[in-house]
Amino acid sequence: PMKRLFASFLSLSLLLLSCASLTPTPNPPTSTPEPDLMDTPWDDRSLFRNGLVASHHSVLNGLEGASVYHIEFTIADNLYQIAGAEEVRYTNTEDVALDEVHFRLFPNILGGEMTISNLTVDGQSITPEYQLANSLMIVRFSTPLEVGQSIVIKMDYEVIVPQTVDLNYGVLAYYDDVLALAHAYPMIAVHDDEGWNAEIPPQDGDVTYADVAFHLVRVRAPKGLTLVTSGSEVQRGEDGQSQVLTVANGPARDFYLAASSKYEEVSQRFGEVTVRSYAPRELKEGALFALEVAARSIDMFSKRYAPYPYTEFDIVSTPTLALGIEYPGMTAITSRIYEVDSDYRGSPASVYMESTVAHEVGHQWFYNLVGNDQLDDPWLDESLTQYITLQYYADLYGRNGEDGFRAGLEERWNRVNKADIPIGMPVADYQGSEYGAIVYGRGALFFVALKDEMGIEAFDAFLREYTMSLSWDIAVPEYLQSLAEQECSCELDALFTEWVYP
Repeated sequence: PMKRLFASFLSLSLLLLSCASLTPTPNPPTSTPEPDLMDTPWDDRSLFRNGLVASHHSVLNGLEGASVYHIEFTIADNLYQIAGAEEVRYTNTEDVALDEVHFRLFPNILGGEMTISNLTVDGQSITPEYQLANSLMIVRFSTPLEVGQSIVIKMDYEVIVPQTVDLNYGVLAYYDDVLALAHAYPMIAVHDDEGWNAEIPPQDGDVTYADVAFHLVRVRAPKGLTLVTSGSEVQRGEDGQSQVLTVANGPARDFYLAASSKYEEVSQRFGEVTVRSYAPRELKEGALFALEVAARSIDMFSKRYAPYPYTEFDIVSTPTLALGIEYPGMTAITSRIYEVDSDYRGSPASVYMESTVAHEVGHQWFYNLVGNDQLDDPWLDESLTQYITLQYYADLYGRNGEDGFRAGLEERWNRVNKADIPIGMPVADYQGSEYGAIVYGRGALFFVALKDEMGIEAFDAFLREYTMSLSWDIAVPEYLQSLAEQECSCELDALFTEWVYP
């Protein structure tokens, strides 16, 4: 359609030129160029409104001091080279002045490479310091950043995406005609009571620990790609042989993009939320099943805990070595379980697909809406999300469904002979198979024991209040226990000592 329009305009222009000596023509109307959304003022959050359901619109008037990222990705034709530019406004929301800000450059420990150039702070060129195998970039200030003050940090960067899924489950990879672009921009680390949080994550667990932020992202990519991203589309166009997509993502703890020329979309809308599922055509049956499970899970968890915040949820098939990986507003599911009628690890693949999708949807509440330190307190997102997956089976299938999924949790814990290893340790402190057995198995069973101790009514009220009171915030174990004790008017030290604390 754009080419036909241009051809018509060209013909008209030639006609006007040929008649110029005979008939005066008025000056053509001047057109106002479309505004560049990347120039949106830092405090203007209007572009994020359409991506949030109505009950979450009020958050746009809060979260004072949340970082605002303006990010550009240019994806090369080979799909594994990325040219990027980032401009971020960072505000000191701590209670002390800060002399520096820390950025995580995750590609440098995910098998790829990220290099930074043209770094400035409020227009002043800065030479950063690098640590943790170049995955930590420290930007020091010429004068301290006082409480409540903001700075604008700009940089260019390049990313080489690994063409293997060997490290950290392949969260960042171009493999099997799928580009999985996770943590592919410089991310500001969390500053909390421990100072700046940064470490090289173990292979078993999640990679990031992040505050919520607002991301305005423009992606330039070859036209043949289907792009699936966190956030909601605000503008789409073309530039030569490239497509240009602009999305607004926030509040959210990360930005994720998956792309493939093989993706086909199936979708379903219910209420304010549209669920979209992407997979190659030959995996359409699995994509449809994932769509069904996701829609059902979002509905269930929204009623139990808090409304799902976004107007969209996306599911993408990727070659990840994990069964599934959560990101804000979307999840990546391993392509190995999309042939739902086939056998996978001795069971129908549909069994794995349902439990995986329900679990990853659950992370939209416990990881994104309620954040936590995923490296030091993985039980606050993984164990709790395993528990609400158990709740999904109980709500949908009754006692038989609950007993079946609980047996799977018991089987996980039994991999370490049901050892009484605390569920509240950092990922790095678990050895061998302990992390999966304890955090995903015993951890979920702790919440069953907590429900039995508190009583169902008090426990359900506790989880609702926990979710609502910590929405867009960071959870810590002490708050979870104190809130549970408040709801049940009971003392829970013995239970937490038995199950949680090292």
